[in-house]
Amino acid sequence: MNKNNYTIGVLTSGGDAPGMNACVRAISRAGFMEGANVVGVMNGYEGLINGEFKNWRGARDVGGLLRKGGTLLQTQRSERFRTKKGQREAIRSMNEASIDGLIIIGGDGSLNGAHALAEQGIKVVGIPASIDNDVWGTDMAIGVDTALNTIMESVDKLRDTASSHARAFLVETMGRDSGYLAVQAGIACGAEIVLCPEFPTTVKNVAEIIEDAYKRGKNHAIIIVAEGATIRTTELARKLDELDVGFKTRVTILGHIQRGGSPTSFDRHLATRLGIRAVQVLLAGESDTMVGLRGRDITLAPLADVISHTRPVNMEYYNMVRMLAQ
Repeated sequence: MNKNNYTIGVLTSGGDAPGMNACVRAISRAGFMEGANVVGVMNGYEGLINGEFKNWRGARDVGGLLRKGGTLLQTQRSERFRTKKGQREAIRSMNEASIDGLIIIGGDGSLNGAHALAEQGIKVVGIPASIDNDVWGTDMAIGVDTALNTIMESVDKLRDTASSHARAFLVETMGRDSGYLAVQAGIACGAEIVLCPEFPTTVKNVAEIIEDAYKRGKNHAIIIVAEGATIRTTELARKLDELDVGFKTRVTILGHIQRGGSPTSFDRHLATRLGIRAVQVLLAGESDTMVGLRGRDITLAPLADVISHTRPVNMEYYNMVRMLAQ
């Protein structure tokens, strides 16, 4: 392969995650070092269909990205790309721009799209970036560590108010169908209980735990609720007040604050390692694969396997929350 004539396209898709910019920077500079051209695809798969490409001339064009949250390439979901017609239009746009291979940064939906392109002959390498950490084939996705630190800092501040007023705070985290953020935040923040979709519970069980904490002399309680939990956060708060568990309840929905902010050192390192490895893999002629972190190593996983599995929450971590809430 003549790397000097090879053009790499890089796009970010789905929800943004802290560290995406660091990954784009690493891909671009690694590509330039190898003598390849690098083209940024704006607005995810929708931009790929529309031919919204940004040509970078050199390393300086991606300077200053390491510390920035969000994604300079911007991202949006594309209903058109879900269809074969939309995918054909995207491939046509790639061919017209002489893009030889794609590196796609995103979560499960983005990686599904990457696999669809690979099945039609496009050279594609995926990089996991999702604060939910629900992508199979990697121990950690880009953005997870930063999101967890954001949650932890927020809950620590809420705890000050909770203890001052003897309240029970219900804190809702992101995660859709995954309770990873909620469980890990529950351990880091010393929550009394965590509610997540993987381990359903009842209002009665939550009430008993909170009332027991009150009887044991605690002056506040923290309940972490994943957004995909079977009990909605506001409804749970109302029912706990009706049951009179000792504490009055307050609700805080952290929302999209979890997606923003400057990436942590861990996320900057992870994004950089994954970005560089993705370039090496693509230029070596491999395709339909995802680079991920397993232990300390960057490994490859077939995209077909990645999109056909989910990454479950570890029951051991869930049990730790209850064990430590003494």
